[in-house]
Amino acid sequence: MSFPLHRPRRLRRTEKLRNLVREREINTAGFIYPMFVCPGTKVRKEVSSMPGIHQQSADQIVEECREVEALGIPGIILFGLPETKDPRGSSSLNADGVVPKAIEAIRKTKLKLLVITDVCLCEYTDHGHCGVIEDGEIANDHTLEILAEQALTHARAGADIVAPSDMMDGRVGAIRAALDQAGFLDVQIMAYAAKYASAFYGPFRDAIGSAKALTGDKRTYQMDSANSDEALREVELDIAEGADMVMVKPGMPYLDVVRRVKEAFGMPTFAYQVSGEYSMIMAAAQNGWLDGEKAMMESLIAFKRAGACGVLTYFAPRVAEILRRSPP
Repeated sequence: MSFPLHRPRRLRRTEKLRNLVREREINTAGFIYPMFVCPGTKVRKEVSSMPGIHQQSADQIVEECREVEALGIPGIILFGLPETKDPRGSSSLNADGVVPKAIEAIRKTKLKLLVITDVCLCEYTDHGHCGVIEDGEIANDHTLEILAEQALTHARAGADIVAPSDMMDGRVGAIRAALDQAGFLDVQIMAYAAKYASAFYGPFRDAIGSAKALTGDKRTYQMDSANSDEALREVELDIAEGADMVMVKPGMPYLDVVRRVKEAFGMPTFAYQVSGEYSMIMAAAQNGWLDGEKAMMESLIAFKRAGACGVLTYFAPRVAEILRRSPP
């Protein structure tokens, strides 16, 4: 035989054939949209390094949440920008703080969105680190006490899911114990289980106002980008401590980790397409260097192909609009 029997191109000849044999599909069901809550009313300020993403007061958050729900996006995750910051992130425990107010405002509108909250200190400390600093080092166990109370503050306000992103040892267990003891048995934990010390967080730090304040780096508690075996150990610990869902962060540079986590544990596994990933695509598109819409869609299907059941992405509303116009 002068030519192979199988001709794979047969299945690529037309759009209908390509759709028929497509292995993965993007849909809104697995999207979580990150949002930044700030003090005040009628505040909507674009983040300079994240085109199209805004710092917003609770009233504006609610208005965008109406649009998010209408687009079929099931959930949001809230990050807080407090009025004041201190070395211990004390404002993260304020029941009248920006995140609890936003949760309560969303609940009053009867929106059916899943409300997830980031549980961490980096938004609330004046030094920008994710934990309390004592004697020049991040104090793991003292930080756990604050994180557990922060999670309780969010649960009392009406959060469905709390998402600890600090990477302190034992934080999932401490939060689960605090929630259960207070009667919040149904509040779930989405653990940032494999979170890497990454250069891709720069625009996020602009968004929360910690970029200039941050001293040093976070390599003593966030993971080394060279390690994937370690990621499995971290995920296993979080599951053992009571995590309901696990997350890999950042996303695209760590697709191999997403795949390994899903195959090893079979847990609901999420990836966070972080600020730097978003901003790179947006900047390249604005400069005409690539087709932004196609790059956005291609980046998201990569998460599904790697095994993620959901993606935290700043692109969520844009993609939902595209899917509504041209469903797959």
